[in-house]
Amino acid sequence: MNVLIIEDEIKTARELRSLVSAMRDDITVLDILSTVKDSIQWFESQPAPDLILADIQLADGLAFEIFKTTRILTPVIFCTAYDEYAILAFEANGIDYLLKPIDENRLKQALDKYDNLKDVLSVEKTGYEKKLENLLSQFSNNYKNTLLIHFQEKIIPVKTADIAFIYYSNGVTSILTHSNQKYAMPSTLDELEAVLQPDLFFRANRQFIINRQAIVNIEQYFSRRLVVRLAIPTPENIVISKVRSAELLQWLEKA
Repeated sequence: MNVLIIEDEIKTARELRSLVSAMRDDITVLDILSTVKDSIQWFESQPAPDLILADIQLADGLAFEIFKTTRILTPVIFCTAYDEYAILAFEANGIDYLLKPIDENRLKQALDKYDNLKDVLSVEKTGYEKKLENLLSQFSNNYKNTLLIHFQEKIIPVKTADIAFIYYSNGVTSILTHSNQKYAMPSTLDELEAVLQPDLFFRANRQFIINRQAIVNIEQYFSRRLVVRLAIPTPENIVISKVRSAELLQWLEKA
């Protein structure tokens, strides 16, 4: 069985490769890819693998963009930290969905499930592709245009386009609008990142999610890092790590 791994966390990718290789003698890991762009290029030049193990949120976008751009009929086992919507969709489709950290027994069950279903999948590839497209549509439509802020006895709708940045500190998540209005939310940054349009919002670090419309400029910082300056004051510098600096600049160029 030829397996392709799509995962942008190097450590996780290596662990996944070690797990499947140790688990099955008949598995060959063809490659490990970390971005949507590299994956699309790979599929355009290589024969299709038998199975794909893929994370959802990659460095340059959602993995579903790969399947939308390139015609791929290969079944996929998604390995991700996010469980919203996809679990039920993939249980109905017969392809598994594993939550990180990956449990060895769950991975084995997923591979066994693939073995049991591969004959059916080879006959019904068109149906599989249609279901995958439906799943992509679910994820694309999952982004919110408005967040509901609960304040005392009121519920305040805040349009996501009006949000300049989201800040987390000391267990509190705060939303700041372009007009410098501040709201507190019980959600974590991870939860908000999952429902915000990735073309508009960027996860800068563990403290900040920023709106591209609020960015005034970007400055060079120590150790090849960057600092993002917004149109409204921020409680601390928005520092982009050296590793994510290139990703930020690529994201900005998409506008």
